[in-house]
Amino acid sequence: MEINVNEMIEINGVEQFIAVRAKHAGNPLLLYVHGGPGDAALPLVLKYNGVLAEHYTLVVWEQRGAGKSYYPFTEAVTIDTFVEDLQLLIEYLLKRYQQKKLTLVGHSWGSVLGMKIALMVPHLLQCYVGCGQVIDMAEGSKRAWKYAMQAADPKTRKQLTAVDPSYQGTNWFNDLMLVTKTVVKYKGSYYGHQSYNPMIKDFIFSSSYRLKDLINRQKGSLQSIQALWPELMSVSFKDIHELQVKIVLIEGKHDHHVDSGLAVDFYNQLTSLKQLYLFEKSCHFPQWSDAEQFNQIMISLLS
Repeated sequence: MEINVNEMIEINGVEQFIAVRAKHAGNPLLLYVHGGPGDAALPLVLKYNGVLAEHYTLVVWEQRGAGKSYYPFTEAVTIDTFVEDLQLLIEYLLKRYQQKKLTLVGHSWGSVLGMKIALMVPHLLQCYVGCGQVIDMAEGSKRAWKYAMQAADPKTRKQLTAVDPSYQGTNWFNDLMLVTKTVVKYKGSYYGHQSYNPMIKDFIFSSSYRLKDLINRQKGSLQSIQALWPELMSVSFKDIHELQVKIVLIEGKHDHHVDSGLAVDFYNQLTSLKQLYLFEKSCHFPQWSDAEQFNQIMISLLS
């Protein structure tokens, strides 16, 4: 029996959206955790990775305040808030679908949540897959700024000279937007593209997103970055040498958005069960830039 579910469920006191797809009800669970903060990704996962529902019970979660789960934050939210949400969601899914473990995929910001879960409750995971994995935000931000400085035109380079890549100053949000925009423009984020327009089109023409959802996705991304980025800058996993669950890192070789070199260094120091895939024709979005290779890897994990 197939599963095709789109619903709001209460997680940690807040209504949040999940989509569940499976060709067979007994498929092992795979939970996708999107980036951002607040960068909901349902249409992209369904378009590029939907084939995984033939092998897994594929769950796509739109995090609190993001996309279909959007609401204006009135409470104080922290990284721990989202980690708690994720753990509760995992426990809910395991109980609902009568399974003992699931495979967890975390992309970018989602890889921060995913790594924390892998460290906290490894017994709930069959495997943790980090994609565009965050290792050290402070160092990664410096590297993104350096790439932008090297790649930019003279006018933009002059603006970037005034940027504090630690994002601690009063102008941190505008600094962050300038660096990100420059990295994207000079093809360090979305492989072969100078903007995110192709992905935006995927949202616009998706049957799973309405105009209201598109607007809320923009609102959710803005409020989530503003609420969480200062704390996010202190995140680092660089001193971790062992995990109690298998970790698979899937990285774009040319990722200058979240520098993939840091993920490779992290992988090399790990002494526990691990796999690394470095995609030649990808930057920060290997799961969509080279979806076929990504999907094949995910399917191979089952064997």
